[in-house]
Amino acid sequence: MTALDAVSIITTKRDGGELSDAQIDWVVDAFTRGEVADEQMSALAMAIVWRGMTRHETARWTAAMIASGSRMDFTDLPRPTVDKHSTGGVGDKITLPLAPLVAACGAAVPQLSGRGLGHTGGTLDKLESIPGWRADVSVARMREILTDPAIGAVVCAAGADLAPADKRLYALRDVTGTVESIPLIASSIMSKKIAEGTAALVLDVKVGSGAFLKTLDGARELASAMVGLGTDSGVRTVALLTAMDTPLGDTAGNALEVAESVRVLAGGGPADVVELTVTLAREMVAAAGIDIDPADVLADGRAMDHWRAMVRAQGGDPDAALPKARHTETLRAERDGVLTRLDAMGVGIAAWRLGAGRVRQGEPVQFGAGVEMHAKPGDPVSAGQPLLTLHTDTPETFPGAVAALADAYAIGTEAPARVPLVLDRIGNS
Repeated sequence: MTALDAVSIITTKRDGGELSDAQIDWVVDAFTRGEVADEQMSALAMAIVWRGMTRHETARWTAAMIASGSRMDFTDLPRPTVDKHSTGGVGDKITLPLAPLVAACGAAVPQLSGRGLGHTGGTLDKLESIPGWRADVSVARMREILTDPAIGAVVCAAGADLAPADKRLYALRDVTGTVESIPLIASSIMSKKIAEGTAALVLDVKVGSGAFLKTLDGARELASAMVGLGTDSGVRTVALLTAMDTPLGDTAGNALEVAESVRVLAGGGPADVVELTVTLAREMVAAAGIDIDPADVLADGRAMDHWRAMVRAQGGDPDAALPKARHTETLRAERDGVLTRLDAMGVGIAAWRLGAGRVRQGEPVQFGAGVEMHAKPGDPVSAGQPLLTLHTDTPETFPGAVAALADAYAIGTEAPARVPLVLDRIGNS
């Protein structure tokens, strides 16, 4: 029998071996309890980055992380549960209009979300820009909100006892160069989503310059791994691969994105945000077994009603003025032409440098900071026309943000070919 000690487990994976169920169960549990030191788990994570994991190893690793904490159960709710997870991108505010829209269609949406780090924004940061809104919701309160037919959706932080092994491991991976591992990414995401207790899950896997995954092949690999983990755990799971070379919508920043989301719920907003919101909503209601077109529900105002009720249920005031930055600076088109490119990574870094994001977990963000986009690829522009407006409370950050945008956009003579928003779909028909 293989010895259950950290060094033997590290060397097994280092040398390309497959970890046994007992080894995985032991090392995850021992790490959670503090018996396996951080440097040992870091070494194992690096070995996994180098050597990978089989589908069985990844599934067992995920199960062990779920077993490290509690598991929520919403099977007795009077409506079907369905959730959505995005791998993160620039201007990705889709959860904000999507959760109340799907709730208005008749599903319960227990959405556990996170805060931003680096160039990608966090859903909780966006919602916390609403005066009074709180991310911490007890399980009992979640059940009340999800059961209420006038609300039906919760967007909140995961409790400390939900996959605590993943929380500890993620913090280590972030500072040891071991984030880039498909098995570790898939198990990190899916351990929390499966432990959350939802019956169905739709994954939005971003692909492109502003996403964690830059290539379609890498995104397909991650999506397939996550769909497999969900399906094997009894969660109806499907993944959409969506484009993230250009930012989503017209804003990147916390309060700016909330305001844009409200416009979508009111029947307006950018076409790409509306398209992706409705597309994901259709997948979610189908997974929940509900026969309704979310486009109709968005158009008749029911989704807005659920948004307002959802915000109030978590202490927020949907009528309160959102924070606004004290300083702005506008970048203008140098010549006439067509905007041919607007790089998501450049916009994301600019928003981050302006104060919309953070370098380390726990740092505060500026709710009013960010980038407002006045043109998107394919739009005609004139010399002197505003292209981008930068928002911040700290004007000394303008030079760094402008530098991030120096090569982020281009003006040409011909409109670029239109790239579809949804690039692929992985999962059951």
